Amino acid sequence: MCMTNKLFAIATVFLLIAFAAAQRTTPNARPRASDLGLKIGILPIGPLDAITDVAGVEVGQQTIVRGDNIRTGLTAVLPHSGNLYREKVPAAIFVSNGFGKLVGSTQVEEMGDIETPILLTSTTSVPRVADALISYMLALPGNEGVLSINPVVGETNDGYLSDIRGRHITPDDVLAAIKDAKGGPVEEGDVGAGTGTVVFGWKGGIGTSSRRLPPNLGGYTVGVLVQTNFGGVLTIAGAPVGQELGQYYLRQELQQAGSGKDKADGSCMMVIATDAPMDARNLKRLAARAWLGVARTGSSASNGSGDYAIAFSTSAQVRIHGNDQTPTRKVEVLNNDAMSPLFLAAIEATEEAVYNSMFRATTMTGNGHTVEALPIEKTVQVLKEHRVIK
Repeated sequence: MCMTNKLFAIATVFLLIAFAAAQRTTPNARPRASDLGLKIGILPIGPLDAITDVAGVEVGQQTIVRGDNIRTGLTAVLPHSGNLYREKVPAAIFVSNGFGKLVGSTQVEEMGDIETPILLTSTTSVPRVADALISYMLALPGNEGVLSINPVVGETNDGYLSDIRGRHITPDDVLAAIKDAKGGPVEEGDVGAGTGTVVFGWKGGIGTSSRRLPPNLGGYTVGVLVQTNFGGVLTIAGAPVGQELGQYYLRQELQQAGSGKDKADGSCMMVIATDAPMDARNLKRLAARAWLGVARTGSSASNGSGDYAIAFSTSAQVRIHGNDQTPTRKVEVLNNDAMSPLFLAAIEATEEAVYNSMFRATTMTGNGHTVEALPIEKTVQVLKEHRVIK
């Protein structure tokens, strides 16, 4: 009898492992914005409609779902696959609301470059992730004599769905996210750093999109990746989706019927990549426009929403090489008058990336709470009624 129970227990374990594996490998059947015929703006999208449309950019993610109270993760964005300390990229950060923890921001602001992968994670895990990122960079061949590393790590708070006090991100998770980074399609929704996030009262997550300028405007690409965890009054391409679905910020306070679950706090991280040759000054201007894309989605920019945009250029001609000891640099960069089309590209790509983070996310239960996914059929009905899609 004892042997039978042991065999049953072993069989049960194998079945659970198989089920978990199947859950991890089952494709997400929920659509992206473009799958619904939703066209945001006027500029054409890139082939993947993702930040990886910018040549050389890679994305890696670690999704951590354990037990009934761990729903967290990590997303890594690599401007290129080489040693970023030895081949830095020009970069800038724009802060819409500084209620957040963005490690490395002051040096990026001062020096105008980024020298590590950009990592996104959960609020309380930022110091541990930054520590692991420093260890990774110090261990790279060629960095044996390096005495200072400026890790760039941003966050949003996933404490509603996850045990945020447990700080469950490990150095191995950080290493895996970086090592697994690749070009090509980017997984969206409740994955990586978006595993436990909430947006507009529905399930948030990771979203991405891109825009490509026509040849007569340089043919440059702008790609955006967002980690959404904020609130407001959801608006999709001008349609008042949040209002018509009865879920938006201040609904209860206005004494109207509805769920009123959106408290509007959270945060949003925006990562903007481009292959246009730009210096840090114009990259900061580009980053500022990404916030306009978030605003179009209905964000209320609440007191508790820390909103940061990080922009960088992958153009080979503007990279900063660590072995260059000359006192001056001569590079060609876009002038101010050439920036406006890129500004629009950043706005449109950011707006669509937010929608993709919601469309692709699925209902999640964790930490004693359940957050529903945005109801696709009802959303489509609203969009059709407002002639946003056919």
